[in-house]
Amino acid sequence: MQLNIKELPNGIRIVHQQVTHTRLVHCGFILNIGSRDEDKEQEGLAHFWEHMAFKGTHKRKTFHIINRLESLGGELNAYTTKEKVCFYASVLKDHYPKAAELLFDITFNSTFPEKQIEKERQVILEEMAMYRDSPDDSIQDDLDALVFANHALGRNILGTEDTVGRFTQQDFFDFISTHLDTSQLVFSVVGNISFEKALKAIEGPLKEIQTRRTLYVRNGFHTYQPQIKTVRREVSQSLCAIGRPAYSQHDPNRYKLFLLNNILGGPSMNSRLNLSLRENYGYVYSIESSYQPFSDTGFFGIYFGTEEKTLKKSQAIVHREMQKLRTKTLGTLQLHMAKEQAIGQMAMAEENYAALMLVYGKSLIDHDKIDPLERIFDQIRSTTATDLLEIAQDIFNPEQLSVLTYIPS
Repeated sequence: MQLNIKELPNGIRIVHQQVTHTRLVHCGFILNIGSRDEDKEQEGLAHFWEHMAFKGTHKRKTFHIINRLESLGGELNAYTTKEKVCFYASVLKDHYPKAAELLFDITFNSTFPEKQIEKERQVILEEMAMYRDSPDDSIQDDLDALVFANHALGRNILGTEDTVGRFTQQDFFDFISTHLDTSQLVFSVVGNISFEKALKAIEGPLKEIQTRRTLYVRNGFHTYQPQIKTVRREVSQSLCAIGRPAYSQHDPNRYKLFLLNNILGGPSMNSRLNLSLRENYGYVYSIESSYQPFSDTGFFGIYFGTEEKTLKKSQAIVHREMQKLRTKTLGTLQLHMAKEQAIGQMAMAEENYAALMLVYGKSLIDHDKIDPLERIFDQIRSTTATDLLEIAQDIFNPEQLSVLTYIPS
């Protein structure tokens, strides 16, 4: 499937891939702005902006925005991460022009009505309360705060009650004005539509956007100190989170760490952590490890819950499995099977065209290119057992791991 990329004079890029065996088109704006770009007093503003994009533009009120695609069987959505804000939609191919126009409207023409700010403020405060009541979610946020202490990467994407309670209409306009760079903005389209038709609906309006460049530079993270913290909470079981900074999205070892993480605690049931803690001992219902690269650093984490009486045993098993990967080289068959599993998972993920659309946009922003999946496969296939051993010795170094534990109060 051919990938098409066009850059407009203002720097905005359009990426497109036609998929003929579907009735749908997935499209969206990906902006290189996230929660880490907020000042301390702006904590939660990017996420609040994501909410407010649906609350009014110069020509639409909330109902008209929500009803525009939903009434046609489509979906309109958005999300905020540490480094990105995305507005996207999925529709039947005949309705793509309406989706593209609506996404353009909410991305560039939001008015942030004061009355809607007050309503949505309460919604977000309820969202924050919901996350606080979910220990599985809050421990991940709290581990971020532990690993990225005193840095924007460690702040909660939702913000705080204090900051969310103070945002005004002007705060949104100022934040966007400071951070919106047209060269760091991509419109991505994947679905059953030609490149010509994809451009016809969006190229004209996008060309009218004035070129914008920002002098803003992200504050890098360089101050990691491992920490051990135990918190008593009203939880029914003990929860444990282990993590540390890892490789950035520009590091040549990032795909090797992806493979190593997959072996240790990836999504498959045959991961080493799942086999040890769930299948062999029955200590946990679920356990997972994850690796997330950022523009200048990354994050590696492990999460699980267990009875308080088996907490220390579970932690010891986790460290034992990491130590095995630090000291024992994978055999030829083990390494081959791990590679095939990772490649298979990536190939299946490519079948999710909505997610693929977002991946294309993020990749174009982060790397100024989109690597074919086969090239990524080649990097995984070329990984040696020695490569994984060296990365495990680095990332799984117990002296560099932070540990956060929730204990039933």
